[in-house]
Amino acid sequence: MWTPSNSRALRLSRPAPFPPAVRALALALGLLLAPLLAGCGSAHHNAHAAAHALPPAATAPAGTAPPGPAAAGLSPPRQLPAGARPNIVFVLTDDLSWNLVRYMPHVLALQRHGESFSNYFVTDSLCCPSRASIFTGRYPHDTHVTSNSPPYGGFAVFHERGEELDTFATALQRVGYRTAMMGKYLNGYQPHGGEGVSASFVPAGWNEWDVAGNGYREFDYSINHDGRPVDYGSQPSEYLTEVLARKGVSFIGRAAAARRPFLLEIATFAPHSPFVPAPRDAGDFPGLTAPRSPAFDASVVGAPAWLSLYAPLQAEQIALIDRDFRQRAQAVQAVDRLIAGIEDALLARGEARDTYIVFSSDNGLHMGQYRLMPGKQTAFDTDIRVPLIVAGPGVPAGRTVAALAENIDLCPTFERLGGARVGAGVDGPSLAGLLHGRPPTARWRGEVLIEHHGPDANPEDPDVPTRGAGNPPSYEALRTPRSLYVEYVTGEREYYDLLSDPFELHNIAAHLAPAHLRRLHRALVAIESCHGQRACWRAQHAPT
Repeated sequence: MWTPSNSRALRLSRPAPFPPAVRALALALGLLLAPLLAGCGSAHHNAHAAAHALPPAATAPAGTAPPGPAAAGLSPPRQLPAGARPNIVFVLTDDLSWNLVRYMPHVLALQRHGESFSNYFVTDSLCCPSRASIFTGRYPHDTHVTSNSPPYGGFAVFHERGEELDTFATALQRVGYRTAMMGKYLNGYQPHGGEGVSASFVPAGWNEWDVAGNGYREFDYSINHDGRPVDYGSQPSEYLTEVLARKGVSFIGRAAAARRPFLLEIATFAPHSPFVPAPRDAGDFPGLTAPRSPAFDASVVGAPAWLSLYAPLQAEQIALIDRDFRQRAQAVQAVDRLIAGIEDALLARGEARDTYIVFSSDNGLHMGQYRLMPGKQTAFDTDIRVPLIVAGPGVPAGRTVAALAENIDLCPTFERLGGARVGAGVDGPSLAGLLHGRPPTARWRGEVLIEHHGPDANPEDPDVPTRGAGNPPSYEALRTPRSLYVEYVTGEREYYDLLSDPFELHNIAAHLAPAHLRRLHRALVAIESCHGQRACWRAQHAPT
């Protein structure tokens, strides 16, 4: 079994180095001492949040000392001067679940020095629809990106509809931000051209463009550098996540020298399958196994037809799940180092105190829960509930926000933080107030909408469900702090009372009163047909 006494744990515990001049200045100013460790408490958790919440930031694998404030590259929270515009660094991972955060010491440090959203969800637990919602702040029913491939989604649909012309990147670029996009863009984008665009194409809103295509194997890929494809091989130095880390640091140096506020998105392919760690991490965590929650290898009482036929997992299937989870934990080590490098670069350039660092994922991943092999696309929390951790100017340290948030909120949040106008077509509200410690209003949203198209089985799609992974039919769902309600195109329904059933194992939709079901249906229809921030806000507060 993996134990924290191995050399990997000791290596993780060492502070990440940063330039001597910066270290000396930090010591002189006392920035490495107790003020950084002071937190302001956490918001009240409901029973479900408590049941599903990550272990506290201090509970990295036992014996693995999380990096201190200096190693985390973080400075004391402060308010920006009036009129000043912050930098934004957004690290978006691929298929990263909450259960991997405990193996990422720099992310744990970010959590201690910033805010965590314990009830943050994605509009669709699938890569391209989720990313389209992040870029635009719009639900899948407004972007019309409901899958990874045409005719229901992918880069081609996003581009053909002109969705790229109105994103947080275009909004911030218009008000003077220097912007850079690195890593994974949208499924179907190819660095050498295709899907109706040439290799020289760079979407609107981006000053710098370093975007890869099929980078899931982390080696032997191409990156489009500002309209020019560059091929990479299989040397250890060409491991994609680490290439992106170096490019991100370089961009921060150029942007700081230009004395302009900047937006940097680094979207890693890790830890997406086939779960390829950096060579230096491939031996980490020997014996580590996937978490065994009550949902692991459990059947759902009253399961919908697509889920009801799965048999108990066999020993060889469980062994594969454990191997995959271990490789995922290994793969996120490079992501964690990427964050450390970004933080050190911000410190070295004097930008740390003026920069928001945002860490999240496009969706989660189930691994053995509900008798399913690794996959996504369900409405269960394993797939739709993902990390959102933010640190930066005015963000209270160590605070947990239990208010419901969704990936459509990131676009208006970035725009508000940067002083840009939020477009009328955005469906989500800004989280800027919550980031700065203000409690949610009494009329803050009481549910979030999840939309999914399926079953899809494009063999060229890297997210095509493998055998036993689950491929549900199209559904719309409402997730509240207390419940999950799902309507399938088949006419089937699910309802889970999360207070009494936090692991979503008892579908009690058939036992609800008809009037209750009608109210749920009306609420779902109102939100799934809303367009724009005001209309969607009204829909979420309409009497049912």
